Amino acid sequence: MEERAGVITMKGNPLTLLGKELKVGDPAPDFEVLDNDLTPVRLSSFKGKVCVISAVPSLDTPVCDMETRRFNEEAGILGSDVRILTISMDLPFAQKRWCGAAGVDKVITLSDHRDASFGTTHGVLIKELRLLGRAVFVLDREGTIRYIQIVKEVTDEPDYDAVLKAVNELA
Repeated sequence: MEERAGVITMKGNPLTLLGKELKVGDPAPDFEVLDNDLTPVRLSSFKGKVCVISAVPSLDTPVCDMETRRFNEEAGILGSDVRILTISMDLPFAQKRWCGAAGVDKVITLSDHRDASFGTTHGVLIKELRLLGRAVFVLDREGTIRYIQIVKEVTDEPDYDAVLKAVNELA
């Protein structure tokens, strides 16, 4: 498996991402994750919708919490042609509990804990931690990647304005 050292950091310390680096214009690789009820979900099931994939290390951390809440607010504004998926290595039970406590009901939270299918196909699995690096992918209705943001410092939030601009160009 391809390794990319130093692409991201955590508190300034370099980390290694596993998986192939994707580029804008690539078809998004299909993957299988679990929803909050342990049902397998494939990326291909969202074809026909503009899709925002927000990869986060863990919903139980302050930055991931803020990011997912922000995307939940945006999901209410963007309309039914856009799906926002937040994927982490958290267990589905923890994601369900967090969503209930946070009132998050528009973002679809998905767990990659089983086999890191998303993390490895999208090149954002952190080797040292077996967590996902903070990243955002925007896909068009055909599943082609139209925008990628790999957040250099894992403890930083993404550039929401840039993500929303990419989504609004497609929606």
